[in-house]
Amino acid sequence: MAQTIAARKIKLHDLKTTFGLQRSQDESFFLEWREGLPEATAAERRTLDRIKRNYLYLLEYPVMESIVKMVILSPLLDLAGFYEPPFRVDGETNIRVSAEDEGDIIQGCIDVVVIQGQLWVTTIEAKNSEFSVTKAIPQTLAYMLAAPDDQKPTFGVILNGSEFLFLKLVRGETPQYATSNLFSLLNRGNDLYHVLCVLKQLRDFVKVHP
Repeated sequence: MAQTIAARKIKLHDLKTTFGLQRSQDESFFLEWREGLPEATAAERRTLDRIKRNYLYLLEYPVMESIVKMVILSPLLDLAGFYEPPFRVDGETNIRVSAEDEGDIIQGCIDVVVIQGQLWVTTIEAKNSEFSVTKAIPQTLAYMLAAPDDQKPTFGVILNGSEFLFLKLVRGETPQYATSNLFSLLNRGNDLYHVLCVLKQLRDFVKVHP
C-alpha cells in the first residue's frame, strides 16, 4: 500500500530506491557554480561585507529561520535581481511528488520558490550543528524532483545562515544530481561574493531557458 512521507524525513537512500536518483561523478555535470561567473561590483561587495558582519554579530544569539531569511536570504535575492521582472518569489509552497509506479508519495512545504520551479531555496535554522545544510539535501532534492518541467535542469540552494550549498538536478531517464563546494561565513574572506555570483549566473540561466 502506498504511503505518504514527509519531505523533511526523507533520506537520500529513499530517493535512490524510489526514483532511481544518482549522484553524478562527472566533473562537467555542474559547471554553473564555478565557471563563467559574473563579477560582484565594488558596491555589492561592500553590501555583502555588511551582511556578513551583521550575521556574525547576531550569531551570538539563537538565530531562527525567520532571522536567516531577513538578514541573509532577502538581501542576497535582491542583489541577484530575483525581485525584478520576470521573476516571481513564492513562499511556503506545498509540493507533492510520487514515483511513476504510483508508489510512495513525498509531500512537504518548501520555504521559498523562485520562478517556475527552476530554482528552489531551502532555509533551515542555524541554532546548532544539528541543522547542517547536509541534513536538508534529501528534502531539497525531493522538492526539485517535483518541478513541473522534467526537461530542464533544476537548481537548489540550501542555507542555514552561515553555510550555503548549491545543487543541480537533471531528471531525464535516470535522475542525476551534484552539489557545489560548501560556502561558509566562518571561512576567511567573504564567501558571499561567490554565492552572489552563482545566484546571478543561475538568474541568467533561467532567463535564457524560461
